[in-house]
Amino acid sequence: MFLVKEVYAQCPVCIVTVGGGMILAEKLGIDSLLINIWIGGLNTVIAFYLASKFKNRILRNPIILSLILYGLTLFYFSFTNQISGKDSILGIDKIVLGETLGLVAVILGNFINLYTKKRNHGKVLFYYQRVVFPLSLLILSTLAFKLIFNL
Repeated sequence: MFLVKEVYAQCPVCIVTVGGGMILAEKLGIDSLLINIWIGGLNTVIAFYLASKFKNRILRNPIILSLILYGLTLFYFSFTNQISGKDSILGIDKIVLGETLGLVAVILGNFINLYTKKRNHGKVLFYYQRVVFPLSLLILSTLAFKLIFNL
C-alpha cells in the first residue's frame, strides 16, 4: 500500500481514446465546433499530463504548456486552411471557438477540483473528481452549443 504511486487522471490511454473518438466523430459528420471543443480539451489534458514530465520551470506550468499547444493547434488549422471564417458562430470561426471552449473548460474543471480539495482540507469529495469536473464541463459546453445553435 505504501509503494503505490500517485495516479494522474490525464493518462496516455485516456488521451489516445479521446483522440480516436474525435476522428470517428468527424467521419460521422458531427459539427466542427463540437469536435474542436473536445480537441481543445484533449490538448489541455495532454499539457497537464506532460507538464509533470518537464524539468524546465516554464514548461512545468500546465497553463503555459496548454497555451503553447493551443497556439500550435490553431497554427496547424490555419496553415492547412481549415480556419477560414466562413464557418462561424457569433462571428468567431467554429474551430477557434471550439478550441478556446475546450481549453477553458478543462482548465476551469481543474481549478474547481483544486478549490474543492482546498475547501475540504486536502481531501476529495468523491473518487475521480479530478476527472469528473473537467469532463463535466466539456460535456455541458458541448450540449449547450449543440442545443442553443442546433448543431
